[in-house]
Amino acid sequence: MGILSDREIKAFMHSGQISIEPFIEERLTPNGYDLSVAELLIPAQGLRLISDKARVPPLTWFLVGTLEKIRLGAKVSAQLWIKSSWARRGVLGSFGKVDAGFQGTLTLSAFNASQNPLEIAIGDPFAQIVFETLISEAELTYEKRSGRYQGQIGIKI
Repeated sequence: MGILSDREIKAFMHSGQISIEPFIEERLTPNGYDLSVAELLIPAQGLRLISDKARVPPLTWFLVGTLEKIRLGAKVSAQLWIKSSWARRGVLGSFGKVDAGFQGTLTLSAFNASQNPLEIAIGDPFAQIVFETLISEAELTYEKRSGRYQGQIGIKI
């Protein structure tokens, strides 16, 4: 049990225990992978964006849909962390755990806690996914336990 290094992430991808599509080598970090923005939703403005860039007003909640589709095997789960470059601009993120057996894109909930508008472009790296191995395979993986967001593509609330 432990966090996977860049070398182990590639080995797990090669064996089919992890899938990241699309995979861009430059987004691989020493112990994770940077996920990028494919879609942005600002509910207070009724704005859903899938191209170009948007300005998130100060003190506003927003959602990010990842470009990458993730698939995890029965012995792999993942943590999600906001990139520190966004945190330094006042963005707070509330991310869940990615369960063993999950597959699909991810929806990330964030809040612009700063007093300044925040510009976010489609394609920007936004969060890091950190993979970890379970001591044993899950008895029932995500799709068999709840599976509410299994196979999702795009932002789901």
